[in-house]
Amino acid sequence: MSDSLPPEATGLLTVDLAALATNWKSLQKRAGGADCAAVVKADAYGVGLEQAAQALAKAGAETFFVATFDEAVRLRTLLPTVTIYLLNGLNPGSAESVCGIDVRPVLGSMEEIDEWEAHADASGEEAPAAIHIDTGMNRHGITLAEAEALAPRLVTEEITFTPTLVMSHLACADEPEHAQNRAQIDAFSAVIKKYPGIPASLCNSAGLLAFPEAHFDLVRPGIALYGGRALNAGENPMQPVVKLQARIVTIRDAKAGTSVGYGARLHLRRDSRLAVISAGYADGIFRAAGSSDNKKGAEAIVAGIRCPLAGRISMDLIAIDVTDVPADKISRGDLVTLLGDGISVDDLASHARTIGYEVLTSLGRRWKRIYHE
Repeated sequence: MSDSLPPEATGLLTVDLAALATNWKSLQKRAGGADCAAVVKADAYGVGLEQAAQALAKAGAETFFVATFDEAVRLRTLLPTVTIYLLNGLNPGSAESVCGIDVRPVLGSMEEIDEWEAHADASGEEAPAAIHIDTGMNRHGITLAEAEALAPRLVTEEITFTPTLVMSHLACADEPEHAQNRAQIDAFSAVIKKYPGIPASLCNSAGLLAFPEAHFDLVRPGIALYGGRALNAGENPMQPVVKLQARIVTIRDAKAGTSVGYGARLHLRRDSRLAVISAGYADGIFRAAGSSDNKKGAEAIVAGIRCPLAGRISMDLIAIDVTDVPADKISRGDLVTLLGDGISVDDLASHARTIGYEVLTSLGRRWKRIYHE
């Protein structure tokens, strides 16, 4: 058993904050002359906003991006002097609250811009904010035509709030050869010329790694900070941050030809030994990562040996085929590794036909969490 895990606990999630800090520093170097922000939305991609943000700030990050107001409140309470941007924009009627905690909304529609300007007029505050321009994703952001019409009003100071960033977002940066990347970079490069003196930001993790010519003034890495793969091809240069281990509930023998798990989708091809662990899809191990007679599932590390998951993943339990592990090397209560020791979040994601982002942000709250500096 692990000395780090109380006997009552069923699983252990270890977050390597030193690796997180190292990843940020590595990305800051790759950013060249641009500043490197840190995206800590979705509870810092599932690893824990408070712990991650403190480690990133200690490493040198001064600008942070969150998605929701509640996340902004948590972050502002923790780090009173950093710059915080609110990616999901401005909810109707929330301008006073957002200004009240010194957070900068990312304004992505003319309605948001008008409301933020009205608040600045009424309050007399500088009301700093970012302006998001849609360059081809059709998600958040004013249109290029709206951006061109807005620019003269900023230059002549007709608009009373303070724009501190103009930004856009790449839709296909994880595929650097995709034609849309160049189209978006060119469109953004052209439109920001109409916003002189305002810092510009386009690149997420993938864009930072793939397009050094598009770093502009600020880059906004997210998934790469947490060890996930940002680019679909090539080696992942980031250090893993998360390790996930679950406890063995029982070890049982099973005969060749018998089935394992719900739906009887997997039939054993040999007499086997199964270790059943206390984890499941309620803990973020997706049901789709299980195995069947026709599909290889994810793997786990048991006593240093890679072993396949056997059958469907249940809500709280997973069976692992440990036939190839010497019997004297494992016992009830031992921890097996689902993430870490060579199994990345992207490895698990591929077996579930999803992405590493979803694996990290879906990690359940039942894990005992330990943070290492």
